[in-house]
Amino acid sequence: MSITPINSILFVCLGNICRSPLAEGVFRAVWVERGSGRDIRLDSAATSGWEVGSPPDPRSIAVAMRHGIDISGQRARKITPQDFSRFDLVLGMDRSVVADLKALAPAARDRVRLFLEFAHGQARDVPDPYYDGPEAFAEVYRMIREASEALATRLAARASAPDSGQASSTI
Repeated sequence: MSITPINSILFVCLGNICRSPLAEGVFRAVWVERGSGRDIRLDSAATSGWEVGSPPDPRSIAVAMRHGIDISGQRARKITPQDFSRFDLVLGMDRSVVADLKALAPAARDRVRLFLEFAHGQARDVPDPYYDGPEAFAEVYRMIREASEALATRLAARASAPDSGQASSTI
């Protein structure tokens, strides 16, 4: 089995106003900073429909802006069945979201992963900062930034891996 490149990633959380829009924006910034030379389709979505059409939480917008990333133009949306075929990788921000995603699309289970575990092997959740203050959003930003750096490194290594005709455990 050859290594297929990951050309599209969907970041998913419960409401698509705190963690997943931040992950989309931060990963996009990291990808551009790295100058990978190839386009990658990025988006974010929610497992719930509560916030559809809403901009990201002002605290997510603020923490991103402090780091030179503008996510203010994003709008929350609910994941659709088509997303599971449109995206090579669907990254849930916590284990509850991952379980919901796998239940929504059992046939796409191999595309659904926990963000921090997939990015750098830590089976940890990105906690939902919604009911907390700015310090929680800053911590979530740090977690997402570190995971985005690791994910970009991993994708670059995967893209440059020789096609040996065997399955790879890299991703």
